[in-house]
Amino acid sequence: MANSAAVFDNKKLSKSTPKTPAEIASIAVYWLMRAAVVFNVVMLFFPGSNPARITGMIHKNMSLFSCGVSYDSIVANFGRAFRQEWVQESTFKSLNVCALFIIVSVVIAAAGGCMSLGNNKLKKTGLVFSAVAGIMETAMIFWLKGLYNQVVDQAYASDKIDKVEPMFQNISYIYMAMGIVYIVCAIVNFFLVPKAAADEKMEMDPKYQLFLMMLPVIALAFVFSYLPLYGWRYAFYDYKSGQDLTADNFVGFKWFTELFKNQATKKDIVNVLKNTLAMSGLGIATSWIPMAFAVFLSEIKNTRFRRFVQTFTTIPNFISWVIVYALALAIFSTDGFINTMINSMLDEGATKATTNYLMSNEHMWLKMLAWGLWKGTGWSAIIYIAAISGIDQGLYEAATVDGAGRFAKMWYITIPELIPTFCVLLLMSIANILSNGMDQYYVFSNAMNRENIQVLDLYVYNLGIGNGLIPMSTVVGMVKSIISVILLFGANSVSKAVRGESIV
Repeated sequence: MANSAAVFDNKKLSKSTPKTPAEIASIAVYWLMRAAVVFNVVMLFFPGSNPARITGMIHKNMSLFSCGVSYDSIVANFGRAFRQEWVQESTFKSLNVCALFIIVSVVIAAAGGCMSLGNNKLKKTGLVFSAVAGIMETAMIFWLKGLYNQVVDQAYASDKIDKVEPMFQNISYIYMAMGIVYIVCAIVNFFLVPKAAADEKMEMDPKYQLFLMMLPVIALAFVFSYLPLYGWRYAFYDYKSGQDLTADNFVGFKWFTELFKNQATKKDIVNVLKNTLAMSGLGIATSWIPMAFAVFLSEIKNTRFRRFVQTFTTIPNFISWVIVYALALAIFSTDGFINTMINSMLDEGATKATTNYLMSNEHMWLKMLAWGLWKGTGWSAIIYIAAISGIDQGLYEAATVDGAGRFAKMWYITIPELIPTFCVLLLMSIANILSNGMDQYYVFSNAMNRENIQVLDLYVYNLGIGNGLIPMSTVVGMVKSIISVILLFGANSVSKAVRGESIV
């Protein structure tokens, strides 16, 4: 106990000890290096910061990451150029390798940045990684310059300079600067970071370990949730597919005002919002069904039967909506199972049943709700089943001693313990009230039911892809996202006021 107390006191003392100028300088250098790493990683995915685009024949929307992982993407427009020998294919194979090595150098730099969160020994190792990454990235930019010169020479030799359009991107110098930053920071900190003890092992504080575990999730969220927001700029341009975004087609808030000026658009928006809110409202009203299903499923004592039911009800979640529609077509179409069964029971000469239930516009909201419940109830119940398994069994034992029956335990123990989980999922459902998804409604949509089945996500798809109104669809998507965020914080505030708990 005395030794552990001494260790604790030493740690507490070390935290309260003022940092030396060398330590402060080292921390500042590390922050510079980490900022450079983050900036460098982000640059990999932006088409405008692609140094590997050394000719105008490489598509302008390609990022450096795409050039490094896909050779076919680089040479997609080079068929004629290779056949006519305007340029040599070997040059672009080297370009693909060069881009890949730049990506690898950034990954190594990121690893070095992560190691900077550890103890002195781990920091020293991380500095080696950073130096190697800087040297590699700088060398690759020189190699890239050499490949550009090869393209220029080949284009002049074939007298096709105007076709090949060689270009050296100025962004290459920023990549070179990042490499130099890694090298300089590694050298400076190599002298500033104290030498590790001989018996010291590579270690890192648990809080930093947890942060690094979360880092891939944060990166994926950035790439798939925040990076696409860059496309919101289309809402401010009079854009048509294939055009460039220039000052000539910049229109400001024209498409935002168009939502309220155009009577046809206003009518469509009102109808779409009615369908969206109705179907989302029905989904929220029936959101208790997965919880009830999980409660009753947990009460099945036969383990094999319970597993069979859980598996059988979870499988529909993994069936695509296209397959679901094919199943519905086989059952409800004119010559489907239902009509065939009815006709088999009719007398000869009687009028045959030919009702196409899928084409009918009646009760469309309820039909979509039913298909959604069939597909998603088993899957949605999994989180409640997990929550039930975490309930203290002592509560059930105490209730048994008090004479409570099975339903009393469900009502007074299981359901109250599941309410917090239900409330969190309810808040998320309210936040996503304008997001019904598109797949289900797209496959079930037809000329007869389009008015009552078109939800906001499907409307955005039809506007952008079907009608080519990309700016208008972007505006509607932006408004939907903003309203969803407002609803999330509003519902969270209500939950905090009523229950004293929040998720944000």
